[in-house]
Amino acid sequence: MALATTWTTGPLATGIGAAVTAVYGLVADLMRPQRTSSPAAALLRTPAGRIPRCSQLDRPELAGVHPADGRHTQSVPPYVERDAEPLLREALRHGGFVLIVGESTAGKTRLAYEVTRSLFPQHSFVRPLTRTALSAAIEVARRRRRAVLWLDDLENYLGADGVTTSMLAGLLQGRPGRAVVLATMRSEEYRRYDAREESRLTGSDRDAWRSQREVLSQARMISLARHWSPAERERAAAEQADARIRLALESCNRFGLAEVMAAGPELLAAWDHAWAPGANPRGAAVVAAAVDCRRSGLRRPVSRQWLQELHPPYLVERGGPDLQPEPFEDAMRWACKAAYATSGLLVGNYSQGYVAFDYLLNAPGLPPVPDHLWEALLTRVGPADAYDMGLVAHQANQLSRAVAALELARAGGAAGADFLLAIAVGDRGWPRQAVRSLEDVVRRRYAELGPCHPDTLSARHQLAFFTGEAGDTHAAEAAFRALVVDTTATLGPTHTDTLAARHQQAYFTGEAGNTRTAVRLLRALLEDRLQLEGPDHPQVLATRRSLIWFRGLDEDPALAEEELQELLRHARRCLGPGNPHTLAMVSTAAAFAARAGRTGEAVAAFTRLVIDRSSVLGTDHPHVVHSRLQRCQALIADSRTGEAAEELTRILSHAQRVLEPGHRHVHTARLMLNELHQR
Repeated sequence: MALATTWTTGPLATGIGAAVTAVYGLVADLMRPQRTSSPAAALLRTPAGRIPRCSQLDRPELAGVHPADGRHTQSVPPYVERDAEPLLREALRHGGFVLIVGESTAGKTRLAYEVTRSLFPQHSFVRPLTRTALSAAIEVARRRRRAVLWLDDLENYLGADGVTTSMLAGLLQGRPGRAVVLATMRSEEYRRYDAREESRLTGSDRDAWRSQREVLSQARMISLARHWSPAERERAAAEQADARIRLALESCNRFGLAEVMAAGPELLAAWDHAWAPGANPRGAAVVAAAVDCRRSGLRRPVSRQWLQELHPPYLVERGGPDLQPEPFEDAMRWACKAAYATSGLLVGNYSQGYVAFDYLLNAPGLPPVPDHLWEALLTRVGPADAYDMGLVAHQANQLSRAVAALELARAGGAAGADFLLAIAVGDRGWPRQAVRSLEDVVRRRYAELGPCHPDTLSARHQLAFFTGEAGDTHAAEAAFRALVVDTTATLGPTHTDTLAARHQQAYFTGEAGNTRTAVRLLRALLEDRLQLEGPDHPQVLATRRSLIWFRGLDEDPALAEEELQELLRHARRCLGPGNPHTLAMVSTAAAFAARAGRTGEAVAAFTRLVIDRSSVLGTDHPHVVHSRLQRCQALIADSRTGEAAEELTRILSHAQRVLEPGHRHVHTARLMLNELHQR
């Protein structure tokens, strides 16, 4: 038996993603759990139970590479040098933490595997196969004279019980060249974390994703393109003796060569065609359930039983019995079959569970994850999984889902769940409840960490923000003024958190009525942000919007409108028309039109804005409720009071259902409606 097919993982513990199931596929379920081992010790090991050296990895699948041939005993395709390889080699020679980012099946793991074996043949190859094994892996790597900590699909190691900057520091400090952390990450996942700073319109809510973002900020990032360059295709042409490369080269004008070799496009087409009556509709439904499990934020494989229980609603939605669905056993066999001699639509096995092939997660036209799947998962997952699901839901502005998942995570004791839950509750439109929860978090962090620890500062930031959202703008301004002093002293004047606190201080200064001071603060902030971040950065554009708004209240409104239109054109180019910041500028432009007496224009603009914000944020979001109220104000100014009264009645009923009792939007709707009735 070949060496690769006899490697084991300690216990065959539940794994995370294709990075794990590729290894489990190699052992073909022949190995059995070692009763003396714990799931936390699930590390890649040799047949003798030892941590391997990099030179011993004789199959790239052991590192998590998608197989280019479903029969693992056959040879792997020749490696074709990528244009990014010199950059990766240079980064790794300096040691530290290196992250390769690219789309699914771009070839990230194969590139990392080949360069690692070339540069570090005698280094220990420490690969945790579960998130719970991460601490054990870091301890093993720390004790070795030379080690590579391998984190394929890094997103699976982030979150509750995941990697932190302190873990990385403990492994890497004082060991240049002897300790390396090499990770890969799908572009979509990287953008998910990278985008968090930009989502809140009046500043940063990066605190919700603080630990993950700080980990990513420590890495030297290497980008790997999905489509191969002419130079890469020329190098691949020299390997056309391999039939798999020859076939891939025929399609690489449309797809990436590695993408074709992993059969991504063919597998996607097979999934689509399987819905036809009499084909494999139950198998397609099983795959749909597995895809949505991952899209919901569930990182680990799901069991065969879960798939059997979760897939029926997908089948019913497509026609149920009319599709002539096959038996479940046949459906699983079809979904797991290594189609086109590569991977299956599902990756995994009976013992360890199954995950959807990650190429499917970016399929065009995927509908939102349905309620039936989300709700069914919440009855099955543990606290750490619920935390991950809540994080993803919050990022997607699915705030009701986020709150439900994070309540489960907090009840189960997931670290940091109480903090993130408070943020989600506040963003959902319950700021006073968020303030009460955050006061507890701040008191605890004060006592345990001190007033200026970064975690305490982040809690103070959120407490100040939701204090202002609850209506006490003067208290929020004072809190942010003090926070700016402490973040500057602790983190430095150019730190993202310091800049965010300065923005919030200026914003609530203006909201409290001191617009001239707000303008002065925003001008200084804009100057610093431009120097640090450049003119196209979302927070630079957000600062410009705030500055224009407050200047327009005190100075020349016509000039402010002119500047705002220029900014709006810039934002549409840089961020896109549906970005929350762009929509905020549309809102400001509509408000300027209303103030200038162009009420018909304002009504039309707010009408479009309500539709656009609803599609991005959902109809229950406080920003959508606010836009509806602004539209009613424009209707009243346009003498359309009857239409305004009907809409205000609907808004009040809706706001009372979804927002906190006494919320300022509820109060405004009631006040406007009463004034209309008194006319």
